[in-house]
Amino acid sequence: MNWGTKVVLGMITFMLFIVCMVVYMFHVHGRDALIEEDYYEKGINYNVEYNAKRNVLNDNAQPKITVTKTQIVIELKKAAKYELNLMRPSNSLDDVKLKGNTAGEANFILVDKSKMAKGMWFLNLQWRSGNRNYLYKKNINL
Repeated sequence: MNWGTKVVLGMITFMLFIVCMVVYMFHVHGRDALIEEDYYEKGINYNVEYNAKRNVLNDNAQPKITVTKTQIVIELKKAAKYELNLMRPSNSLDDVKLKGNTAGEANFILVDKSKMAKGMWFLNLQWRSGNRNYLYKKNINL
């Protein structure tokens, strides 16, 4: 085999590598959790989110989060209607979304974690208690 054949084989190998990487990136694109579909709308409504975060600080309403072997226990100070999003950074197909009202007199939110993958999760908890909206974001490890 002469040097010209080696150069052509090297170029073909490199082009195949690039084509394979492009196909892989298109395959993974739909599962990327770092890209939000409605980020323009979220940018426009940022003041609402900011005020909800400030309400948590001003009212000293940070939820108490406890991770046990079988579940995630979130305790709020007052009864509330909530919307909880647990997002997995590595795969958006694993995301968990829950809505409901707090349970019991201790105002618990219980999440079964038996089917959730281990590792880091983004916790995004929005709730309404009384006439005020609250927003709390935190990274948790399972």
